[in-house]
Amino acid sequence: MSELIEGLPDAVAIRCIARVPFYLHPKLEVVSRTWQAAVRSTELFKARQEVGSAEDLLCVCAFDPENLWQLYDPLRDLWITLPVLPSKIRHLAHFGVVCSAGKLFVLGGGSDAVDPLTGDQDGSFATNEVWSYDPVLREWAARASMLVPRAMFACCALNGKIVVAGGFTSCQKSISQAEMYDPEKDVWIPIPDLHRTHNSACSGVVIGGKLHVLHRGLSTVQVLDSIGSGWTVEDYGWLQGPMAVVHDALYVMSHGLIVKQEGKTRKVVVSASEFRKRIGFAMTGLGDEMYVIGGVIGPDRWNWDIKPVSDVDILTVGGERPTWRQATPMTRCRGTIRGCAQLRI
Repeated sequence: MSELIEGLPDAVAIRCIARVPFYLHPKLEVVSRTWQAAVRSTELFKARQEVGSAEDLLCVCAFDPENLWQLYDPLRDLWITLPVLPSKIRHLAHFGVVCSAGKLFVLGGGSDAVDPLTGDQDGSFATNEVWSYDPVLREWAARASMLVPRAMFACCALNGKIVVAGGFTSCQKSISQAEMYDPEKDVWIPIPDLHRTHNSACSGVVIGGKLHVLHRGLSTVQVLDSIGSGWTVEDYGWLQGPMAVVHDALYVMSHGLIVKQEGKTRKVVVSASEFRKRIGFAMTGLGDEMYVIGGVIGPDRWNWDIKPVSDVDILTVGGERPTWRQATPMTRCRGTIRGCAQLRI
């Protein structure tokens, strides 16, 4: 890179360009080949951190269309469509998704596509493939495969590493194995197994710097404090339902209410009765807010139709009085949400 901006040293020019919002980067590239190289350089994204212009975006993948991801920019209320995930597995589902080291990672999972003629499932139930999306280069890349194929498992970023645990290798075999991935070295290593495995899907949340693995239908939680210490089993009595972490606090949607779980105590935050008929949505935290994204409406006793939605509802929980509002709906994706994660660029 040289002479990015006439009369300015490149080190200063790159810090100027770093203040331009991420959604405008494709337009910056048409200025010149030099600008294109700058926009796609690691130096620019380091400068974004240094000047305080890094942005927090949401990454979302839904049932329709197949294997497509979108990014949501909350400051500008707009959606950015990514290139299609190049997995050979059609309608990839039940995968893990997490963001680490400025990249989006999609791990494992399997196909939930069904042959319309035979009703058979199309493709493998579980894979160990791993993909990453680099927002600097704007492209997907295959990464080192997990040690164990798995679907419906816990997946979280912890201290700069990615930890996966539990899940299923087939529709009947649940597993207790856990492993850790180093994004910089592109290497997987085994870590201590879960104490228990259960015949139900599991998920993970990070609270207080600890990874918590929850199995559907069970009150016990398996907690990983640090990689070397192994897992402990706790019974917090947490409610069952969609969960989101906002400012290191856990919020659960249960029985038409948003409830804040503080240790073993519960506090009702606000009503969420309008979501009783909406299923398959994602619930996630970003800043002071909690997002409810996508899903389907129905069926119910009066209407057997299923309506995919692209709606985005936001609950502000940081203030004294929690309030709901609506954001711009997803522009390409709709229906059941396959994956959702927060990406810092």
